[in-house]
Amino acid sequence: MRWLLFLFCMWPCFAVAQGAATLVADSVVLTEDKQLVASGNVEVLYEGTKLTATAITYDQPSDRLVIDGPIVIKAADGTLLVADKADLDPRLQNGMLLGARLVLDQQLQLAANQIDRREGRFSQLYRTAATSCQVCGEGPPLWDIRAERVVHDAEEKQLYFDNAIVRIKGLPVFWLPRMRLPDPTLDRANGFLIPSQETNTQLGVGIRLPYFVTLGDSRDVTLTPYLSEKTRTLELIYRQAFTNGNLRLQGAASRDTLEEGLRTYLFANGNFNLPQDVALRFDIETVSDPSYLSDYNYSSKDRIDSAVSIIRVKQNSLLQANLTYYQTLRDDETNSTLPPIVAELGYEQRLRPAIGGITHVEAGLDLSYRFSDLDGVRGRDVVRAGVASGWENSWVLPGGILASAQTGARLDAYWVADDAAFSDERLRVVPNAAVALRWPWAMTTATGVTHVIEPVVQAAASTALGGTPPNEDSTRNEFDSGNLLALSRFAGDDAVETGTQAAYGVSWTRYGNEGASSRLAFGRVVRDSSETDFTPSSGLSGSFSDWLIAGQIRTPDGFSFDAYALLDDTGEATRAASLIGWESRDLSLATAYIWQAADPIEEREETLSEWTVDAGAKITQAWSLTADGRYNVAQDRPVSAALGLRWRNECVTIDVSASRRYSSSTNVEPTTTYGISGSLTGFSVGRSQSGPAAPCRN
Repeated sequence: MRWLLFLFCMWPCFAVAQGAATLVADSVVLTEDKQLVASGNVEVLYEGTKLTATAITYDQPSDRLVIDGPIVIKAADGTLLVADKADLDPRLQNGMLLGARLVLDQQLQLAANQIDRREGRFSQLYRTAATSCQVCGEGPPLWDIRAERVVHDAEEKQLYFDNAIVRIKGLPVFWLPRMRLPDPTLDRANGFLIPSQETNTQLGVGIRLPYFVTLGDSRDVTLTPYLSEKTRTLELIYRQAFTNGNLRLQGAASRDTLEEGLRTYLFANGNFNLPQDVALRFDIETVSDPSYLSDYNYSSKDRIDSAVSIIRVKQNSLLQANLTYYQTLRDDETNSTLPPIVAELGYEQRLRPAIGGITHVEAGLDLSYRFSDLDGVRGRDVVRAGVASGWENSWVLPGGILASAQTGARLDAYWVADDAAFSDERLRVVPNAAVALRWPWAMTTATGVTHVIEPVVQAAASTALGGTPPNEDSTRNEFDSGNLLALSRFAGDDAVETGTQAAYGVSWTRYGNEGASSRLAFGRVVRDSSETDFTPSSGLSGSFSDWLIAGQIRTPDGFSFDAYALLDDTGEATRAASLIGWESRDLSLATAYIWQAADPIEEREETLSEWTVDAGAKITQAWSLTADGRYNVAQDRPVSAALGLRWRNECVTIDVSASRRYSSSTNVEPTTTYGISGSLTGFSVGRSQSGPAAPCRN
């Protein structure tokens, strides 16, 4: 009968300051020569470590444990040690194990003829084979490292190899006299990261070899030399964590054959939480020349911006301040006329008055500044200061009709410079009011399907008293489901809708009994007079807006469909967009299409028609494929395309990629890039993601 015998603290050899070990065995005998012999299904538990063996003999005079295998020692951190025989001290800190195998983090296994334990920290393995691949019988694994000696430092979590030979399917590939690698349980360590090879039609064949450096527990830097026949580049990523935020810097410096001189870029961003619920956000973006980011595939931006913002959000108030500097990389723009400097300061407070409803009060200050001295739009500088207040409330009327009302007014003061078309100072007051009615109808069928039909109508009126300011922030406007019932559908504050208008629409929503849902909505705006400040392609110009049509489908198996269109009275579209997506365990697919009519006022001389696709598929347990592309249908030419292929098993990951960027810009040349990278599971910092193991065959 198996029984629980003792606490090891009954013997001085097993007593330790932290506690006692527990021994369980089928049989325990205390001999006359002071040997404790436990045999049969022996288990020892001590501070999260579990040892199982066939027999354990403790010799009190020599204070040694002789353990007969098979021996399995599982530490609290997941480290697994297997051996045939062992001679250890009672605390398992020092000794020798024969025919042993060490498994780290259930990934990396090291098999050795002998393992010596020292100080409970160092394990010295002799005549060692290390691999994270599955080993089948006597055949060689996909890869392994043979070494005369391997030292595992359990405290520093490092592996040191002496006279190491890296083999692939048993074939020696290269030899190193000394090698240091992190074990898979390590979170951060100095050392080389996964290298990658890249072939670029502009830069030639190159290689990236990143090196990671820890600068304490809260800082690190990654230095990546990128070398090819046409460039010498050093890339840098610096990260630092603070108690109240974080900082990240990413940049590079290059000397190449594409441009003369030193080419550089720097992107920096930070997020910090300050006292009084204030959040500080900033980012800095700078580049030496317009084509550097695209030449090296660092970014697809054609305008970069450096900004700093302060935000404080409370239950009923919002305070925010933003300062942004823009720099254009487009060949048809200049920084001086962009405008490059835009500043915003705003405050909003929400109140609940005694009469019911919600009152909101706003105050704001905006600035747009151009470096150019040209008279007119290309040199104009504008400052706006404004205040606004409004009240809104809603009621449920008989029959389930939901009524709402809102009213308010805003006052804006403008100061304009470098534009003779506008006086230096302008005041404008805009009062407004609106009422809306909704009448939702709902029905549930016998099969559990719910249908909801909701017609809506709104009547609104507003007027502008005073001068007409320049329009800086409302030059691009769109008509969509989100602003059908808005008092003003301009994107910013400079332009406002005036006059009397009505908006009406209807939506139908279906909720399936298995989680599927669909929605279809129509809407339109009617005015008492023609609106001329909207562009023709916005769908909002004239006395009658275009018809807004929007639809949506969602299914529980991952399919989604969204569509949106603006149609005039003849059925011609001014704008249209759609997005189809499907995501399952082995397949993800997203494709989008957008169409916009030509509109010279929006600086779009030709029709925009573009299609994009983004797909990923898991072909087998080991193979996966990704693809994405972008095609300009109007100009009948591709914009970009990329293809990626990954093979991954339990011990190796290999990525192969190819991409092509087509460009009509004089700043950016068409480029094709090929890349390959690989990694061995088991030596990564942190736990590596591993793929499926191939089954062993007899």
